[in-house]
Amino acid sequence: MATYKAPMRDMQFVLHELLDAEKVLSTLPGYEEVSKDVLDQYLEASAQFCENEIAPLNRAADEEGCHWDNGVVTTPKGFKEAYKQFCELGFPSLDCDPAYGGQGMPKTLGFPSMEMLISANVAWSMYPGLSHGAYSAIHAHGEQWMKDLYLPKIVDGTWSGTMCLTEPHCGTDLGMLKSKAEVNGDGTYNITGTKIFISAGEHDLTDNIIHLVLARLPDSPKDIKGISLFLVPKFLLDANGNPGERNGVSCGSIEHKMGIKANSTAVLNFDGAKGWLVGEVNKGMTCMFTMMNAARLGCGMQGLGLGEASYQNAVAYAKDRVQMRSLTGTKRNDLPADPIIVHPDVRRMLLTGKAYTEAGRAFSTWLALQLDIEEKSTDDAIRQDAADMVALLTPIAKAFMTDNGYTVTNLSMQVYGGHGFIREWGMEQFVRDCRISQIYEGTNTIQALDLIGRKVLLDQGQKLRKFTKIIHKFCEANGQDPQMKEFVEPLVKLMKDVGDVTMHIGMQSMMNKDEAGAAAVDYLRLVGHLAFGFFWAWMVKVAYSKMETGDKKFYQSKVTTARFYFQRLLPETASLLQTLRSGCKNLMDLEEDSFIF
Repeated sequence: MATYKAPMRDMQFVLHELLDAEKVLSTLPGYEEVSKDVLDQYLEASAQFCENEIAPLNRAADEEGCHWDNGVVTTPKGFKEAYKQFCELGFPSLDCDPAYGGQGMPKTLGFPSMEMLISANVAWSMYPGLSHGAYSAIHAHGEQWMKDLYLPKIVDGTWSGTMCLTEPHCGTDLGMLKSKAEVNGDGTYNITGTKIFISAGEHDLTDNIIHLVLARLPDSPKDIKGISLFLVPKFLLDANGNPGERNGVSCGSIEHKMGIKANSTAVLNFDGAKGWLVGEVNKGMTCMFTMMNAARLGCGMQGLGLGEASYQNAVAYAKDRVQMRSLTGTKRNDLPADPIIVHPDVRRMLLTGKAYTEAGRAFSTWLALQLDIEEKSTDDAIRQDAADMVALLTPIAKAFMTDNGYTVTNLSMQVYGGHGFIREWGMEQFVRDCRISQIYEGTNTIQALDLIGRKVLLDQGQKLRKFTKIIHKFCEANGQDPQMKEFVEPLVKLMKDVGDVTMHIGMQSMMNKDEAGAAAVDYLRLVGHLAFGFFWAWMVKVAYSKMETGDKKFYQSKVTTARFYFQRLLPETASLLQTLRSGCKNLMDLEEDSFIF
């Protein structure tokens, strides 16, 4: 059975040595008391809960799945007890507003905690994860009475939340949705329609479930500009604010899925359910994007968390499993064969996992720090710069990290050979659980189109230049350091390549918009490598500065892994640049009726 140990040393390296997070956070209003000790204490508590309470449930819960019986959903054994303990420990309130019972801790702490939850039990983690997204949307767009009534219960975990977008006939193209809202005349609306693929849509963990539902009023435009957002509770509240009468929402079924089987993916039927408008009429997508962007970052963390968990188990197996002798001579005379970790290709697979997860951890924690700066900084220019970085890099976090996570889970399963294909080892579950992360919350192709279309070409590359300016300053400061040359020079070249190919795609797409669509996925991967390459170079700089006075083995591992990344993974950019410049003609010339079978 797979096991999990929180990577505390690496998390502390990223927080304290790479980002100096406590110093940055202490300059932001509300975070003045955040210290290294405080951050570490929270991480330790989260690690203990994840390792001891939810990780042991992971495989059995996958085998059992959720149970649906006449609209009632029961989660796997142990989930309810673990969720109760999670709430008692105060984890749902970690980075929530103190005005509603939150602890007011930074998102820079929330992201590593999220990673641990995902690594330990991704299906379980989605229940509180969706609730946090609902909290964010209501907090940002709800009326004050709505915040006062609903947020304290979501913050303390008594109630949970969902996001209800997808319908049987529309997923990405939400302008086609058919769910309707009718005005009641008393400030409420009747919501009617069917939503599918609703993660944590029905379960037994909380007393109430607060659904955020996209629907259209009768006189609204018949496209995405005519969508509104509504708060629709499972149970209507009585005069004392407690769950009372059942609302007109029911669970028609739960999906039978490839992975995340312990999370209830529900079909929800809204039959004149009473709801309340969140935000303005016809501005529902603006409101929902608050939740969707949080969910996209959460998806990226799923790629990271599952990659980390699978990598850990692959390393343990590779050190223990003996097969054949090393090509350079016997390494273990006391054994009938050498441990497979001596073989170069096993090293390749393990190092790929290590390189992608450690870079992803640095990248995502830095992105969380930008979220804190965007929210809290009193300097408008600094806040705008942080907001631009979050906007630009959210598609990278969602798509690049989940693509990498799926690669890592597959390679980790491969390390096990035939045993990886067998359920009892737990490796195939990581692959199955990770696969959805590339699909939901906007497929990775949608993320790529968002990056190249909205985030780069729409503002003529302004946000991208802000990011490359950060990298340029790093390269300029370290370019003369002989130790850094092997990392800085490829980074400088890649920056130039990204700039050149961005200009090329922009010019081509002015004549044919399919050019941007054809380039989008490869372009996202190219910029993803630029980001990860930067964070690896930055980590190397820190490692070299501490090599002689600190844990030399740990810091040398950083340098060696970075070298692997630059020599074995970053060269993918050469082929990406070639396919990017090949254009859309090779994709679009084949006639539709030539796709025969």
